[in-house]
Amino acid sequence: MLDRREFLALAGASAVAAPFAARAAAGYSADAYARAIVIDSLGGPGDFDAAASPDAPLSARAVADARASGLTAVNLTVSAVGNGPRRFEETIANIARADQELALHPDVFMRVLAARDLRAAKDSHRLGFIYGFQDTSMLEGDLTRLELFAGLGVRIVQPTYNRRNLMGDGCLEPADGGLSLLGRELIAALDKQRLLLDLSHAGPRTIAEGIAAARGPLAITHTACRSLADLPRNTSDESLRALAAKGGVAGIYFMCFLRSSGQPHAGDLIRHIEHAVDVCGEDHVGLGTDGLISAMPLDDAFRKAHREEVARRVKAGISAPGESPDVLNVIPEYNSPQRFLLLADELAGRGWPASRIEKLIGGNFARLFGEVWGG
Repeated sequence: MLDRREFLALAGASAVAAPFAARAAAGYSADAYARAIVIDSLGGPGDFDAAASPDAPLSARAVADARASGLTAVNLTVSAVGNGPRRFEETIANIARADQELALHPDVFMRVLAARDLRAAKDSHRLGFIYGFQDTSMLEGDLTRLELFAGLGVRIVQPTYNRRNLMGDGCLEPADGGLSLLGRELIAALDKQRLLLDLSHAGPRTIAEGIAAARGPLAITHTACRSLADLPRNTSDESLRALAAKGGVAGIYFMCFLRSSGQPHAGDLIRHIEHAVDVCGEDHVGLGTDGLISAMPLDDAFRKAHREEVARRVKAGISAPGESPDVLNVIPEYNSPQRFLLLADELAGRGWPASRIEKLIGGNFARLFGEVWGG
């Protein structure tokens, strides 16, 4: 389980306060949402508490918000990210913390290992944890460790974070050197073990080469459209088309990178979603918020924590262009545990049919997971 500081890194220390209340959507009904498979392809339970210790268990509020969110499953990052020492040990500790939350709240959370577990999570009104990696530094070049981590529940693997590692170049590398030979061997090993390849955070050449090297469908779980906001964390139309041609899915995030500068809002998010659907087709776009489920407070303590987190990422050399101490990584209009329902309602008002909405909010990733993992 990510500690509070790592959760803030994922959320970018997001957002704007909004009242927590389930609302019946006029355009897309709460009943339809309750029946749909809803997947956040990058995120997790958690809230903001400036006084909490970094590795504190989930708060009662975070657990309640996860239950009320309507989410079926979430790709929960359990890896340490970035180059550095003790990445293997930190990743094992993160998995242990996630396992602890599963044990503490078996009525709220469950592990997802195969496609059938998505239906089990839905039917039991629990949130499924899909353990995912946002880096492969913990492998330390040893691909046999993939089997170890698969045994511990990992089902999604991202070869690179923002900087170069043994597998290839991340999106911050100016050389854009693409995949290494070891990176190509990693992709073959993921295919053999039926683990999902995720090319988020990769450099443009790494993405293109990774898509070409993959034998089956893959994902970019949290990204946006580079043609709309020319930032390294976003993905080109060419790569989005290639991803779709392989049967893959791109998850659009609720992040600062939706705009070249300034605070992103609902209109920015919808613009990226609709552009991605135009480029990829409605069967190949989903949502990966890259944030926490609970609404974030807009207060001095939260803004201070956000500034400190951005400064930490800059010092570590992993901050990407577009990250800013003044831009919070939440869409203000959707700062609620039920943000997917609020978005679905907006899209219905724009003429989206329910069938397309349900693909976006989870159906496309559910299909992808089934094709890769089986069962």
